[in-house]
Amino acid sequence: MSISVSQQISLFCSQIQNRRFGDMTFSILEAALASKDVKSAAEIRSALKEFLRRETLAIIRETSEKSFDHKLLIFDFFVRAFALIGDVENWLALRYEAFLMRDENASYDVSLGVSVDEWLAFAEQSLDNGFYSVATKACDKALLCIHGNNLVDSEYEDFHHESTIEKIKRMKDYSMILASSKSVQVQASNYLKKKNVEQPKEQNSVKSQTRTSGSTLFRNGIKARNLRKLQELQCLQTVPL
Repeated sequence: MSISVSQQISLFCSQIQNRRFGDMTFSILEAALASKDVKSAAEIRSALKEFLRRETLAIIRETSEKSFDHKLLIFDFFVRAFALIGDVENWLALRYEAFLMRDENASYDVSLGVSVDEWLAFAEQSLDNGFYSVATKACDKALLCIHGNNLVDSEYEDFHHESTIEKIKRMKDYSMILASSKSVQVQASNYLKKKNVEQPKEQNSVKSQTRTSGSTLFRNGIKARNLRKLQELQCLQTVPL
């Protein structure tokens, strides 16, 4: 890792810790990730992912009492940052939270409302990246968005909305099927792992029982043999000379 890259990473971390979420901070992140060395780039991304995940949790807690505009600014910054470093899970999670915040405040400013196209694009991205339950929720939000808007002013728009609704419903059904399948696979995997752990214990138990059973039979055989010898000796002693 070159000195310049190290300095850029250090500067970026300093900017985040000083709670500066402007375009300059984002530009520093872009520069830090511009390494042409594949190994170095992978190491940088991994380190920055851990740093951003840790800092994001602390920063979001700090913003609980902040204004809506301030919160949205921070969420927007981290959405872009996680997208840039390739952290899909946190990218989608923060986008979803930002969408919910916008919808909650849309009653004060209609322009804040999340559009059908935004929810639909988010659902597709969630589906493509394997977050099927999130995709299902996004489809529900998109359908609510359509049914909540009375924007049908022509036959063309009516047809367009019906076509969009059908597309969203198909995507939702597909997401639910995949989510269910994934759940079954996880359960099956957990079951097999559990069986693999339990099987050696069962085998050891059987071996122990076998050893115990064999030992008992052996001791019982010795006792029976000794008893027979004792009886034979007693019989000899009772025979008259």
